[in-house]
Amino acid sequence: MPGLAFHSLWGADAPVTLPTDGRRPDAHAYFPPEGGFRFQLVTIPPESTAAPVVDDLARAVDEVEQKLPGLIAHTEPDQPGMHTTDTIDFEIVISGEIFLELDDGAEVHLEPGDCVIQNGTRHAWHNRSSEPCTFAVSLLGVRRA
Repeated sequence: MPGLAFHSLWGADAPVTLPTDGRRPDAHAYFPPEGGFRFQLVTIPPESTAAPVVDDLARAVDEVEQKLPGLIAHTEPDQPGMHTTDTIDFEIVISGEIFLELDDGAEVHLEPGDCVIQNGTRHAWHNRSSEPCTFAVSLLGVRRA
């Protein structure tokens, strides 16, 4: 989708011991495993943005899997955008506005400076505005009981 961007800034698949040598730790999948973490910037374009025409769906899925390993596996095919992860998510809207849809269908409208903390909740993001929305997100991998 034009304008959709995921920027992985830092992350590790296991707890880090300090001090570090400053090298980027291993962070293989998009979502962290238990004990791992991710710090990212995500930009979601307006829903009115025209989706690209996909001639080869299998190739497109492979490309997403290469760039964002494991992301598609967490999404629900019958409910686009809805997903659940074994993470605690700390999110803060930097620019634009977005709606956070929760498991029960409730929606929360978020604007710059608004923060959300999710604890493994099923959710989806919807940008119903005319401008992109960028937010910072930290994901902590946890065990689901």
